[in-house]
Amino acid sequence: MNDGLIFGFGAHTDIDDGPELLRLAQLADRDGLDVFSLSDHPYLGSRLDAYATIAFVLGSTRRLAGFANVTNLPTRPAAVLARTVTSLSALSGGRVILGMGAGGRWDRISDMGVPRLSPGEAVAAFEEAIVLVRKLSGGGLPVSHHGRHYRVEGIEPAPVDAAPVWTGSVGPRSLAATGRVADGWIPGHAADWLSARYRESRPIIDDAAATVGRDPQQIRTIFNLPGRITDRPLAASRDRDGRWVGGSAGQWIDELTSAVLEHEASGFLLFSPSGGTPDPVSLSRWAAEIVPAVREAVQSAGPRASPDGA
Repeated sequence: MNDGLIFGFGAHTDIDDGPELLRLAQLADRDGLDVFSLSDHPYLGSRLDAYATIAFVLGSTRRLAGFANVTNLPTRPAAVLARTVTSLSALSGGRVILGMGAGGRWDRISDMGVPRLSPGEAVAAFEEAIVLVRKLSGGGLPVSHHGRHYRVEGIEPAPVDAAPVWTGSVGPRSLAATGRVADGWIPGHAADWLSARYRESRPIIDDAAATVGRDPQQIRTIFNLPGRITDRPLAASRDRDGRWVGGSAGQWIDELTSAVLEHEASGFLLFSPSGGTPDPVSLSRWAAEIVPAVREAVQSAGPRASPDGA
């Protein structure tokens, strides 16, 4: 996966959508995109399981990375999740990212038989899980971990490097946890670089990172970005609330280049205007017209002063 700017697409995939998802992923793989993501809602019987689907797609592509945007951690015990992710990494040549969330729909999560956690407990479990997954990666001596939420005794780490961890943190406590232990952040609710949510949230991550001696610039910001790709420029590429709605390829190129150079964006995942899977034509235009032009514009501008994850 590209170590600089990251471009990809996101999908919300029902059982019957598997063939179309595979076709889109193979298109993205051929056209040089970096990553695809799937939502993880195991309490929805109509949805494909995120990790089973990621494995299937990785087996049918050559360079595209995959991740759950974001993993429903309460339903996936951390030690087992570590085995899943390291196995996917080993089988795919490192083409996996661990997307992590504390769990947002506890009414449905608890319906799966998972003990309900308070918001504070959920965030503590989320941070501890990231730490434990890393302990169980990279080889070395057996791991014993006696935490507040997880306990393992003498478990051998997989001889595979830990996958990058991107979170979907929203609240102050989970944002701070992202700063302490994660590698990337996807702002919630499709917030972008001009939103109040981003401006208020990113400093929490940076402050928490600095407090534990980390360089905040090493924590990427990757944006879930719904919008239309139109044949002609739109009169307004943002709505009355300031939310990006899309525009022509030229408008996308200008906007994303500005996001990288002026707002330290590290990556973008295309979604449909409604927040779902993009259609094949839009994905093809994204990969063939917009992404290469943004890469070229950023490269021509020279090194960024303070890039996320650079």
